[in-house]
Amino acid sequence: MDSSPGNGVVRNNSEELLHMLDNQCNPPSGIPTSRLERLLRNRVLRRSNRASPSNEESIDGQGVVDVAGNMNDLCLSECENGHREEELLRGNASSNHLNVASEKQGARPPKQRLLVVANRLPVSAIRKSEDSWTLEISVGGLVSALLGINEFEARWIGWAGVNVPDEIGQRSLTKALAEKRCIPVFLDEEIVHQYYNGYCNNILWPLFHYLGLPQEDRLATTRSFQSQFAAYKKANQMFADVVNEHYKEGDVVWCHDYHLMFLPQCLKQYNSKMKVGWFLHTPFPSSEIHRTLPSRSELLRSVLAADLVGFHTYDYARHFVSACTRILGLEGTPDGVEDQGKLTRVAAFPIGIDSERFIRALEHPGVKAHIRELEERFDGRKVMLGVDRLDMIKGIPQKILAFEKFLEENPIWRDKVVLVQIAVPTRTDVPEYQKLSSQVHEIVGRINGRFGSLTTVPIHHLDRSLDFQALCALYAVTDVALVTSLRDGMNLVSYEFVACQASKKGVLILSEFAGAAQSLGAGAILVNPWNITEVAASIGYALTMPADEREKRHRHNFTHVTTHTSQEWAETFVSELNDTVVEAQLRTRQIPPPLPKEEAVQHYLNSNNRLLILGFNATLTEPVETRGRRIDQFKEMEPKLHPDLKEPLKKLCNDPKTTTIILSGSDRTVLDENFGEFNLWLAAEHGMFLRRTTGDWMTTMPEYLNMDWVDSVKHVFEYFTERTPRSHFEVRETSLVWNYKHADVDFGKLQSKDLLQHLWTGPISNASVDVVQGGRSVEVRAVGVTKGAAIDRILGEIVHHSDVKTPIDYVLCIGHFLPKDEDIYTFFEPDLPSAPAPSAARAKIANSFNRFASTSTGMPAFCRKSPLLFPSPEKRASNALGNGDWWCRMRENMSMHEGSSVLDLKGDNYFSCAVGRKRSNARYLLESSAEVVALLRELADRRPL
Repeated sequence: MDSSPGNGVVRNNSEELLHMLDNQCNPPSGIPTSRLERLLRNRVLRRSNRASPSNEESIDGQGVVDVAGNMNDLCLSECENGHREEELLRGNASSNHLNVASEKQGARPPKQRLLVVANRLPVSAIRKSEDSWTLEISVGGLVSALLGINEFEARWIGWAGVNVPDEIGQRSLTKALAEKRCIPVFLDEEIVHQYYNGYCNNILWPLFHYLGLPQEDRLATTRSFQSQFAAYKKANQMFADVVNEHYKEGDVVWCHDYHLMFLPQCLKQYNSKMKVGWFLHTPFPSSEIHRTLPSRSELLRSVLAADLVGFHTYDYARHFVSACTRILGLEGTPDGVEDQGKLTRVAAFPIGIDSERFIRALEHPGVKAHIRELEERFDGRKVMLGVDRLDMIKGIPQKILAFEKFLEENPIWRDKVVLVQIAVPTRTDVPEYQKLSSQVHEIVGRINGRFGSLTTVPIHHLDRSLDFQALCALYAVTDVALVTSLRDGMNLVSYEFVACQASKKGVLILSEFAGAAQSLGAGAILVNPWNITEVAASIGYALTMPADEREKRHRHNFTHVTTHTSQEWAETFVSELNDTVVEAQLRTRQIPPPLPKEEAVQHYLNSNNRLLILGFNATLTEPVETRGRRIDQFKEMEPKLHPDLKEPLKKLCNDPKTTTIILSGSDRTVLDENFGEFNLWLAAEHGMFLRRTTGDWMTTMPEYLNMDWVDSVKHVFEYFTERTPRSHFEVRETSLVWNYKHADVDFGKLQSKDLLQHLWTGPISNASVDVVQGGRSVEVRAVGVTKGAAIDRILGEIVHHSDVKTPIDYVLCIGHFLPKDEDIYTFFEPDLPSAPAPSAARAKIANSFNRFASTSTGMPAFCRKSPLLFPSPEKRASNALGNGDWWCRMRENMSMHEGSSVLDLKGDNYFSCAVGRKRSNARYLLESSAEVVALLRELADRRPL
């Protein structure tokens, strides 16, 4: 087991588990094999390690990270907060010493390295001279949220907030930041202006908070938008370069916030095995809002490159999955988003605070002195508190107007309540923020002039931040906290208020549009901040709430705040990320490898008689542009052969040693239009209709096949087509298909469920049919109609027409088939379908027919020596439609010579390939129809003369 630095206990456990699953079919009961079991075990290990003395010794030396620009909620000064952070960012020496000592004593494994990548470092740099710097600790909500984390050996990568164009300054700053366990990314002024001030704060931040795109970017300055987006991608690439430079195997890379949405893709391009997580600290808007963004698809695909994507609430996670399904056309699952077998896990991880820090602060003499001072100042009056940044999304004007309405309707409270509003100025140079500040001051002045007196005013408004001790004291004396954000990622002010209310047990009025409403909603009074009347009524109820109800509400919230801490949040995310990588590796081991094209071509050239079985849709068709789901429905409803395939396919079909079969579920007319000019076999509707292109269509369908169910199913399909816009259905001779791939994703799924319920309880309840659910389609077809059963029929007809004169010693089967039709891939496999190893494969044989053939006379020598292709009558009966003996009747009409086609196929001459479908029974994979074109072209160009 690797115990080098950076390969922590979680990684070692993961490798041990994978090794165990590789070597044992039934792992011992002590080894957890399910994802939930692994996560629960890691949770117990984390808590036991946290309680051990060795952990307590190594707390010093761990650090925090500030995702600057995240519009954090706390307004702490550099006072105690900065001193605490300075200690936690002290450097590596002590923690490394403890790690080495613990390794020697065998006390605990080394900690896992965590690279936290954010737009800003937790320190800001001020240049003193050419090679000298002063570092100031940044303050903010996330800095404080991560103070208690000590389970990882953390490094922080980000921008230091200053332009450093010269190499001397960059070297000296890098050296100074290294002592704080920080690694700088150097961005020039133009990049910062376009990337940070432009695309991040002018485009993404307003959009994610439902403010919409700026009007000028939609109409007049598209060029400016494009330059900002280019700078955004360039900045993300610069972050990725720095991460890649410092990355070590086994590290966890944790990317933060909307500034770095391109980073996961950049990192995975460097190293696909890198453990990458991405977390958003703002809301994620609904798909209808996100789709207005011109770069919507690129950003979503870049984020999906991460292994784990985290959000504060389930609503944000649901919106992200919905955007991926509606905009990218991908499949949303309960675990996340799946794209051709690759799963990106999406989950909610509500952030917390270091609650113990606030609880301990209440015992500090300085805080107690502040509390006494405030109690004397507000003696006889109820205290209401608001702590916000001066920002459009914080709802400060709405809050003050609701307070005014409360005073209007309740004159008795005018001298008995005071609202303390802390509004920390931000972006003071932006006109919109200057306008907001003037508006707030105007409303406050008007209310104080209307309801104030010579000795008291109803609103105390402060345009500045408070130090940590003063803030804790203010929390402690507050009776009602007002958090009325119009839209907020989480809002940790509500958590801090609850943590400081052990004795007061005040009431929290919380906006339902803040992320904290998902966590504290049961104990808080939830309000719609836009409804001034509702907020005013909630203020009155909070001020008069009975003591027992206040205590119950506080107890509920206090339990949540003290258990869902910042440390638990970070450890849970990293634990989930580690396990997500394990789960992905387990899934990957079930995915077939890419087709070894050179090997397939060489075996083709060395063979004597070849069989090519090709699907049609998504295999030989020209790909339809699906970017942004702006697809041409009319074109996709009429599949066309890829134009680049016409010449190579003609060469292959004219080779006398190659038999080509186009096997499709499409109608006969579709195949005629696309392949009528080629010399090959066509199998329409899954092989129920066959013809050589030089002959007429024939059917393998028995005359007595019961098709009475068709009309009733057709009526159901017509009904659902009418009520599902952009859906359509096809009527074929042995099946009906309802397709809703162009309909609204969620509505289409609901309609398909309703349709299936109608089918099973009505027209097909007693019919001999199969219902096949595709990606976005429902097909009803006669029992036993599969691609594997169709091979039986097709090769029987080939033998009947004397097209196969020598044993077939090479088979290439390529297609994009539904899971139910993947029996075509295992048709030639003799062993279990799950055994894909080429060296182990032998041809499938039909023992009963072989015995009959081996005793017959007048047959070619190879027919008597080689296994015959046809499966046993029992197998054919199970695949038949209606009465099981119809295959036998069809066979009786063939002569022995016509029915004795043979297969002399060795395992290394059989190549089955799934196109664009990762999870498959095929031996190999081809990514797209473009790869099919390249392969067939190479076979045609290099075919033996």
